[in-house]
Amino acid sequence: MTFLPPTAGCSGDRDAITSYGALTSPESHTAQGEGRLLLLPVGAVEQHGDGLPLATDVIRAEHVAQRVAQNFVGRALVMPAIPYGVSPHHASLPGTVTLPPALFIQIIETIAVCLSESGWTRILVINGHGGNNGALSVVQQSLLATHPDLIFAWSPLTSLAPNANSRMGRSEISGHSGESETAQMLGIDPGLVDQKSLRAGVTALDQLTGRARLSRATGPNIAVTFDKYAPNGVLGDPTTVTAAEGQEILDEIVECLTDYAAALLAL
Repeated sequence: MTFLPPTAGCSGDRDAITSYGALTSPESHTAQGEGRLLLLPVGAVEQHGDGLPLATDVIRAEHVAQRVAQNFVGRALVMPAIPYGVSPHHASLPGTVTLPPALFIQIIETIAVCLSESGWTRILVINGHGGNNGALSVVQQSLLATHPDLIFAWSPLTSLAPNANSRMGRSEISGHSGESETAQMLGIDPGLVDQKSLRAGVTALDQLTGRARLSRATGPNIAVTFDKYAPNGVLGDPTTVTAAEGQEILDEIVECLTDYAAALLAL
C-alpha cells in the first residue's frame, strides 16, 4: 500500500500533512487535541479476475481516503490502511488471503478502542470490499455499547456513485471485478490493470443456476463462492470501460464522502 512521505504534496509544510503515519508523536498529540477526523481505509487481498490486482479493494479505498483528506488539510488524517479483509467467498480462486470474520472485527474494534482511549473522537472507515460490510456493522454496534461517545462511521465506495455508474454501460449482472471496479482502477492508474488479460465473467442471470442464481435474488440473502458464478470469479464485463468513466465514478464518491466528512467534523 502507498505510504505518503511527510512532505508529500505539501512542499515541506508539516502543517499540511494528511498521513497519520507521517506524523511525529508530538504532532499526533497535537492533532488529537484538535479533534481531527481519522480516515481508515480497509479492503481485501483477493482474486480480482484476470486483469485487476489482488489489492484492488484497498488501493481504491486508500486512493479515495487520500483525496478526501486533501479537502480537509489540518482537519483530517489518513490512517495506514488495513489491506486484509473477510474473503472466504473468494478463497477458491488463486491469490486470496482471507481473515476470519471474528479476527477482522477484533482488529478494527481494537484499533478504534485504542484511538478512542487516546482521545481521538472521530473515525470514518472507508471500505473497498463488500465482504467487510457485515463485520463493520458488528464493530459499530459493539462500540456503541462500550464507547458511545466515539463517532465511528463506515462507508462503502462504489454505491456512493449512482449517477456515474448509471451512465456507464453495465451487464445485467455486474459487480466484483466488473465494469465499475475496473473503471475505477483505470482511473487511478492504468498501469495497475493488465488490460490485455481482462475477460468477462458472468453477465446475465440466465447464465446462472441453483444456489448461484438464488444468491442474486432481491430480499433474502444466501452466500456462494465466486467460482460458482464464473471460472474467473468476475461479475460483469470489464473489457468495455474506460479510465474517464472511472474518474467520473471516483469523483462522485469523493464528493459524497467529502460532504459526509464535513458533517462528521461539525458534530
